[in-house]
Amino acid sequence: MPRAPGPETAAGASAPNAALVDAFEARLATRPAATRAAYARDVATLTRLAGVKPLASLGGPELARHLATLHACGLSGRSLARMLSAWRAFYRWRMDVDPAVRRDPTAGLKPPKSPRRLPSALSPDEAAKLVTIEADDALAVRDRAILELAYSSGLRLAELAGLDVGRLDRQAGEVRVIGKGSKERIVPVGGAALAAVGEWLRHRAAIAASGESALFVGRGGRRLSPRAIEARLAAWALRQGLGRHVHPHMLRHSFASHVLQSSGDLRAVQEMLGHASIASTQVYTHLDFQALAKVYDAAHPRARKRR
Repeated sequence: MPRAPGPETAAGASAPNAALVDAFEARLATRPAATRAAYARDVATLTRLAGVKPLASLGGPELARHLATLHACGLSGRSLARMLSAWRAFYRWRMDVDPAVRRDPTAGLKPPKSPRRLPSALSPDEAAKLVTIEADDALAVRDRAILELAYSSGLRLAELAGLDVGRLDRQAGEVRVIGKGSKERIVPVGGAALAAVGEWLRHRAAIAASGESALFVGRGGRRLSPRAIEARLAAWALRQGLGRHVHPHMLRHSFASHVLQSSGDLRAVQEMLGHASIASTQVYTHLDFQALAKVYDAAHPRARKRR
């Protein structure tokens, strides 16, 4: 496997290249520090790939070969997309400062796609095992309500932590949440979650601080933080014998995949998750297919290849 040119510096670059890169970095002075560092690092990588050849003379095919070299060295499509963004900024800046330059060699270039990582989800049995907390102390009752509600309604962690008592309508069996972009949506709440929350509300009255509106509070009576919810979920997953790390987003994934497997209604799942685009929801069709594939491989007599 070829070794990727080091991205740290442009040491060894030709004098014209070094001067050009210095001028570009000076132009970045008004950008955020993280952006300046990333662009400088990525253009330095290009300089090292180019060697003694002037950056100004590189064309699209050469840049495409350099991307391929970096990909062969193990850089992901996501990393290469970031790299290409810096290169585009560099060549567009060059077109701005030199009217004689009329073409952008990065035009039309696309990074290779990274394999799509499917979200992890619990099986229905694992989800049921997780939320079946039998301890009766107030905080365990609270945690059971949190887990039941998260799994019942597919809430994001921020939505769960930010939920106020007044946003839960137990009579109607629904909850109003504020999602991304401050968009409000109404999500159904299942019977088990309503019962768990109802039990927690009886304990909450003795714990919550005066005037506290949060549905879920800690020992001090104030709103439970997202970090605290994450920690409680991870602890219960271990205590309930799941044998793996479970995080709040995994419950959201589990909700979506289980509802989709049962109903097949992708549009309804999109609405409940609060996705602006159905393309974001379609990943759960892959989860559904994975479950079907496992059943097929286990059951069909000619599904598995002979070894």
